[in-house]
Amino acid sequence: MKILVISGSPKGTNSLTLQSMLYLQKVFSADKFDFLHAGAKIKAYEKDFSEAADKIKGCDAVVFAYPVYTCLATAQLHRFIELMFEHGITLDGKFATQFTTSKHFYDMTAHRCIELDVYDLGGKYVRGMSADMNDLTTDKGRAQLRAFWHLFRHSVENGIYELPLPSAHVETPVYTAGLPKNHTESNKTVAVVTNAAEDDKCLLEMLNDFESYAPFKVKFYWLSKLNLRGGCLGCLNCTGDGECIYTDGFQDILRDEIEGADAMVVAFTPRNHCMGADFKTFDDRRFCNGHRTLSAGKPTAFLVGGSLAAEPNLFELLEARAEIAENYLCGIVTPDGGNAQMKATVDKLAYALESKIQLPQNYYGEGGRRIFRDLVYEMQGIMRADHKFYKSHGIYDDLPHKRGGTRRAMKLVGVMFNNKNIRKKMGTKMDEGMLMGHKKAIANARSEDNLIDN
Repeated sequence: MKILVISGSPKGTNSLTLQSMLYLQKVFSADKFDFLHAGAKIKAYEKDFSEAADKIKGCDAVVFAYPVYTCLATAQLHRFIELMFEHGITLDGKFATQFTTSKHFYDMTAHRCIELDVYDLGGKYVRGMSADMNDLTTDKGRAQLRAFWHLFRHSVENGIYELPLPSAHVETPVYTAGLPKNHTESNKTVAVVTNAAEDDKCLLEMLNDFESYAPFKVKFYWLSKLNLRGGCLGCLNCTGDGECIYTDGFQDILRDEIEGADAMVVAFTPRNHCMGADFKTFDDRRFCNGHRTLSAGKPTAFLVGGSLAAEPNLFELLEARAEIAENYLCGIVTPDGGNAQMKATVDKLAYALESKIQLPQNYYGEGGRRIFRDLVYEMQGIMRADHKFYKSHGIYDDLPHKRGGTRRAMKLVGVMFNNKNIRKKMGTKMDEGMLMGHKKAIANARSEDNLIDN
């Protein structure tokens, strides 16, 4: 079987993810592996795609292998897939799968996006594998990798593949423009980051309505004018002092202007089940902030120039982005909702700016925070900028080993609760104990009325 590994890592042969593919090449010597370094050579493929096209056409099966960057594949791999569509290169019934390495931070949204791209390219998709960054160095990790490859070979040999979930046909949405000019303006500034093109009529109308109706200052940042020299290289140069290895000025614009604004709005038209490779480049380059939530507490919103009715993975990703960054999500506006949805979102954004509302994170944010909390604590020697931020902001305070008092109390309760005689005597006292603090809060509620507006 002729296998083409399309590597999405910008590190080329130094890719950690690639090493697992090299391991499979050595173990399964009957299979003929070929490699295409899409991540490292993306600039070259933008100029000449012929080598990539020939390799894709000549293989029997494809493996997309990449590290997970910001909840999706690398910007370079997303750009490569865009080039496949632009050059009319399909998978034409070939089997395809994917292999990723990460710390399991939103690896499922990355996998789902590539899976949908495989379907659009005409491929037969076999469920991929999501590995930890260092699984290849363990006996269990190598055994799981071999099992994954046996399953993939079995699937190809027996014609077994996933079928896309059925989705209703979605008509191309048309935005209902025409919100009135709002002459009330606060001193708050909202940064709008967009990849809208000149011919993107729907999104441009949405942006015009947003600016017209907004009772605050709006400043646009067009990705086409930011002059980003390239996507994140995964070099980790920024982990020590937060300084990006690129010197194209993006880091200063990001921190001083975009993240320095009172709120940030992201506006895009969906492409290939994500926000487009140009937006992915912007997102990946934000890694100069590491795992630090520098915009925490600021509200956000999304303007989407296309329907999300058939894009549940993208919708989930947008909500997750807000939760991860600890931003209050004021709304996701799509053409389906018209200017009524736009009005509601702008009104909510204006309220959030003045009230500084901040609610608890849901699973998307809380789960991600704990993954990175443990990662940074473990790798604090390298991730010095992150470690300093986490330490100063009390993010380590809820590490399990720091909650000794709670553990001791729960052990005592556990001893009592697991004794039938004591449990019988306790009756409802357990519930009463759990409710004690809540009842105290209710009892004191009247004296806290004055805190509502503070």
